[in-house]
Amino acid sequence: MPLLIVKLSLVAVLLGALISPGLAFEPKKPGPRERCPVCGMFVAQYPEWIATIVLADGRQIFFDGAKDMFRYYFALPEGKVARKDIDSMYVTEYYSARYAPVAEVFFVLGTDVYGPMGAELIPVRGRQHAETFMKDYSGNRIVTFDEVTADMLPPDYR
Repeated sequence: MPLLIVKLSLVAVLLGALISPGLAFEPKKPGPRERCPVCGMFVAQYPEWIATIVLADGRQIFFDGAKDMFRYYFALPEGKVARKDIDSMYVTEYYSARYAPVAEVFFVLGTDVYGPMGAELIPVRGRQHAETFMKDYSGNRIVTFDEVTADMLPPDYR
């Protein structure tokens, strides 16, 4: 009997591994009234720039670009959101214009490509693509999510 339970458990784990790639989580898109908590812009107007923080309770916070998402992340509003409340973070990858987890992209800094609030950290999937983007658009640095610091964030248009 214990051997049967072990075999059934193994089958369940293998089936789960086969099925789960097709069921990967995709964050929702913002509604027309969703505003960036950093700058107040309506984010749905800029679908190619949207970034989002997904909270453990399923709520999402939307931003009009990676720059404002990082600003929020580095200065979480006290009493509203804590790092432990964050489940995942996504940015819109530049070439595909699709959500990508922040750990799966490189951020190109200092380019002449501007988002809704001016200079941006441009999320690009793949190191080689990021290097090409940096060269083509006069960038000056490529970093991963873990390497981004608050002092790297470019200023707004304000």
